[in-house]
Amino acid sequence: MPGLYRTLKYAAVLLWSAFVVAPLLWALTTSFKTINGVTGGATYIPWLDYKPSLEGWRELFNTSGTGVNIGQPFIDSAIVTLGASAISLVLGTLAAYGLSRFTYRAGFIRNRDIVFFFISQRIMPPIVLAIPFFLMLKFLGLLDSIPGLILVYIALLLPIAVWVMVDFFNNVPREIDEMAMLDGCTPIGAFIRVVLPNSLPGVVVAGLFCIIFGWNDFFFAFTLTFTRTQLLPVAIVALNSTVTPWWSLSASSLISVAPLVVVAFLVEKFLSRGTLAGAIR
Repeated sequence: MPGLYRTLKYAAVLLWSAFVVAPLLWALTTSFKTINGVTGGATYIPWLDYKPSLEGWRELFNTSGTGVNIGQPFIDSAIVTLGASAISLVLGTLAAYGLSRFTYRAGFIRNRDIVFFFISQRIMPPIVLAIPFFLMLKFLGLLDSIPGLILVYIALLLPIAVWVMVDFFNNVPREIDEMAMLDGCTPIGAFIRVVLPNSLPGVVVAGLFCIIFGWNDFFFAFTLTFTRTQLLPVAIVALNSTVTPWWSLSASSLISVAPLVVVAFLVEKFLSRGTLAGAIR
């Protein structure tokens, strides 16, 4: 039985890995094809089934005006995503700590109602917020600009940071705060020096969620920008025309996924690290 269980376990892992990796491999092979390689039937192995070409990748960085240059949209997406994620993470962490350690009352409203209010902002369909955001940015003179998108993305990502961090702070014993203040720390000092380091995996998880949601957003990047600013998801959709350039779309999809994969590998060690080992004396 143990041998059968191990076999089934590894078989399930292999099947799931194939399910996840196969689309990426297909996109990788397609990115090195030409129109003849795509329309001529299914081919898999370069130099054996088809002659590879870099045309799909060249079209993505064509600055002559005949192609689409996704270099600037990539940079704009990185600026907007990282900027909004960092601000949302800082504000969300502070708000979550306050909701975890202090009691707030406004009539029948309690802490859990405030937390639900934050996460309820993600329940609304994005189309509901499109016109209010559009009018707000137009009034502020930030329409079709990177600062305007950062402001909108903060409103979208802040509920995620609060929701994730409240749960992590609730799992950190209050005795840690008390011991730090007995040692001479102020409440803010106890938060920065003791509580926050013990909640580092939560910060990483919240930051990762913010980056993923911000990087993959298409709706607001499409509705709130026109000519001066263009984010990567919008630039990728703009590649489509009367003849779908599957080779360029595949290359651009790999470029879009690559940063998230790199970030996931970089923060993986923090996700598996223990948080409270030896924290309470």
